[in-house]
Amino acid sequence: MSRYTGPSWKRSRRLGISLSGTGKELARRPYAPGQHGPNNRSKLSEYGTQLREKQKLRLMYGLNERQFRNAFVKAGKIRHGKHGENFMALLESRLDSVVYRLGWAVTRAQARQLVNHGHITVDGKRVDIPSYEVTPGQTISLRERSKDLQEVKEALEANVVRPPFVDFDENNMTGKLIRLPQRDELEPEIDEALVVEFYNQIL
Repeated sequence: MSRYTGPSWKRSRRLGISLSGTGKELARRPYAPGQHGPNNRSKLSEYGTQLREKQKLRLMYGLNERQFRNAFVKAGKIRHGKHGENFMALLESRLDSVVYRLGWAVTRAQARQLVNHGHITVDGKRVDIPSYEVTPGQTISLRERSKDLQEVKEALEANVVRPPFVDFDENNMTGKLIRLPQRDELEPEIDEALVVEFYNQIL
């Protein structure tokens, strides 16, 4: 499946959630796109509600359908905890998500680009695969030549708070995933139980 290249703000308005995490998409028009404005919106079926929740989570992390489903199946093989919560924790352990949480990027899409372009190292080795699964305790760094990138400086200046499951060393510009996140530390707008219900019907 090719990556979507259309207007991202319109997708955010359609799903009713800021996919970038900045909130700008819904600031002026917090309703779905279309000529009828906020009115005349039909009620979703149970399947439609589940599908919409799945799309919200998938597009928030910027994954295509195959990547997303494979991660869901992998989370189901974890023997402890709830499937949905394990799934979200697995998504957060992706390298691009960790880079985003450390504050080196304003959005996950920007974090993914930093990884793709080879600006990130893990335990001293360059890794350019956004889906790389970070293990708690591994050291994430910017390459020496990448520490002066303007977009990184702007992201660090804009960053207000980091979640408690990551640790950032400002002096050395390194970070770590301390542990996998708990459910209450992740996006409250997502109902992961609906995502589990959706895939239980089709897998």
